[in-house]
Amino acid sequence: MSSLTEYITTINTRLQQLLKQHEHLQKENASQAARIRAMETQLQNSIETAETLVQQNLLLKASVTEMNPTDKKALEQKIQHYIKNIDRCIAILSQ
Repeated sequence: MSSLTEYITTINTRLQQLLKQHEHLQKENASQAARIRAMETQLQNSIETAETLVQQNLLLKASVTEMNPTDKKALEQKIQHYIKNIDRCIAILSQ
């Protein structure tokens, strides 16, 4: 009879450990979900900022009558950089 009691005690102890682990994982999951929401908001803000900057660059480029080749190349590189960042942000949001 004592071995049965010991077995039940062992099972009970293990069950308590699993319950604590489950509670810990639930808290961690909630924390991670909050981090994800914050990062998604930050990402959306970054995308909006990048889109605004791209539009401003395009307007500035269109308003300039003539650009020297060096400035034109630098502007094109900046625009390409913004486009790459936007594409990366969209890919992250799509996941």
